[in-house]
Amino acid sequence: MTDTRGPQPQYEGYAAGPLPGEREPAPGQAGPYHPPQAYPSPPGGTHGGRPQGPHQGAGAAQAARKPRTGARTTPRTRKARLRVAKADPWSVMKVSFLLSIALGICTVVASAVLWMVMDAMGVFSTVGGTISEATGSNEGSGFDLQSFLSLPRVLIFTSVIAVIDVVLATALATLGAFIYNLSAGFVGGVELTLAEDE
Repeated sequence: MTDTRGPQPQYEGYAAGPLPGEREPAPGQAGPYHPPQAYPSPPGGTHGGRPQGPHQGAGAAQAARKPRTGARTTPRTRKARLRVAKADPWSVMKVSFLLSIALGICTVVASAVLWMVMDAMGVFSTVGGTISEATGSNEGSGFDLQSFLSLPRVLIFTSVIAVIDVVLATALATLGAFIYNLSAGFVGGVELTLAEDE
């Protein structure tokens, strides 16, 4: 069987030449294939994104940041502006009740200590004697201040005042919480600026 297609073109030269976009190899040099690059390679080549060669140590030294001599060493203060939009009346009542009880106990203890100090200094005897002479008459002695201002009577009177103070302070604080919530609904509440040191 004979071939009637005639002579066929030779593709050896086309296959040996560079592909479109490739660099034509220099004559006399045989090496690996290098695809076209958009950016030139740094001198010394790269390995894992880091330069190689004699400048590698210098690049690593420059990569480590040195602290500035004029750097600011004072701590910064962060501030937050907040607003008290609502006060819970129940929590205000509990806190005010406990605080008023503590204040009442302090009042009773302070009254007892003050009475003992004044009695030790002789204030009641001196003032009581003066009042007795001023209010005395021929029929009887005058007003006895020492018996009127005895320690049990002073403690009872102070305890009554402390109980009244507990009731009034708790009621007024709770009422104040309700009034604050009403006013905060109109004006937005009290604004506070909180600072935090780093």
